[in-house]
Amino acid sequence: MSKKKRSGTVYSTDPDFEYSFEQEETEETLAPEDQTLYVSLDKKQRKGKKVTLIENFVGAPIDLEKLGKELKAACGTGGSVKNGEVLIQGDFRDKILNLLSDKGYKVKKKGG
Repeated sequence: MSKKKRSGTVYSTDPDFEYSFEQEETEETLAPEDQTLYVSLDKKQRKGKKVTLIENFVGAPIDLEKLGKELKAACGTGGSVKNGEVLIQGDFRDKILNLLSDKGYKVKKKGG
């Protein structure tokens, strides 16, 4: 292990002392049946452009990236994954609701 991962102790005279290393916590991805995702339309602070926003995903960031990539490909448009949310360019609420429902997620429309 590298020195950067050691927690606090620099030097010890105790012959039985062992360094304790910080373990990175990985968030476990819940099964689709156990998650409720919220789909909404947003255009605030986006110069009037509409984006479909998917929120409340519980799991590893790599799984969220994978879901975002699948949704972007299915909609045929661009987007991004930031701060635990998936942004899809354009108004694809109904299409995304159907896609996520087919994958087994509980989906709710949020907003108007």
